[in-house]
Amino acid sequence: MTQPYVKQTIENEVGYIEFFHPAHNSLPGNILAKLANTITQAGQDDAIKVIVLKSGGDRTFCAGASFKELININDEATGKVFFSGFANVINAMRKCPKFIIGRVQGKTVGGGVGLASATDYCMATKFAAIKLSELNVGIGPFVVGPAVERKLGLSGMSQIAIDANSFYPAEWAKEKGLFTQVFETTEELDGAVKAFVENLCNYNTEAMRDMKQMFWKGTEDWDTLLAERAAISGRLVLSDFTKETLKRFK
Repeated sequence: MTQPYVKQTIENEVGYIEFFHPAHNSLPGNILAKLANTITQAGQDDAIKVIVLKSGGDRTFCAGASFKELININDEATGKVFFSGFANVINAMRKCPKFIIGRVQGKTVGGGVGLASATDYCMATKFAAIKLSELNVGIGPFVVGPAVERKLGLSGMSQIAIDANSFYPAEWAKEKGLFTQVFETTEELDGAVKAFVENLCNYNTEAMRDMKQMFWKGTEDWDTLLAERAAISGRLVLSDFTKETLKRFK
């Protein structure tokens, strides 16, 4: 696999949405936009009762946003658009009337932690360590923060946001409530996900829709909130500190 993609397949009334980018599944703006649209459309598709969000490849679930795009930001407006990429996916997941089950097979960083946090139920392998690395480059997990805090609590989110150099193991993420189960292998994970989602399809879709609304109560302002957070990141990426830091990565 060398070309980035977002694809959807339907099997036994389950919509499997998969994204991929050869750079450790770090996602550029066009892939994020397609992912948000695919999730929205799956939510409206009567042939789908439950959605699984997954990524291609073996080692990394998602390495966050595209670093290549990040280092080319030269103004606040472009910065806000860039950081709105993950905001739009998180909001699409939040508004989707169907349960979204996360399948996290490997490490996840930054925006990827936001995606995992925005699922309604998330299963992982023991290799699925998580890290919020944004402070390393002088920004901060502003866009993904609300979703991560919703799952990990303020204490857990602030811990990994401040300790921006460290990967926290999958078992830690499970203890904090991000992952529901942690498996030894990807094969075990896939088997468990398949059995779990196909069982969910036996349930009342109206009940699941109403439950999802209940679970996400209190997030109705996220369209505005995440846009404001994207603007903060778009401003900080132009700071002298961040510019100098990014030069070292070029």
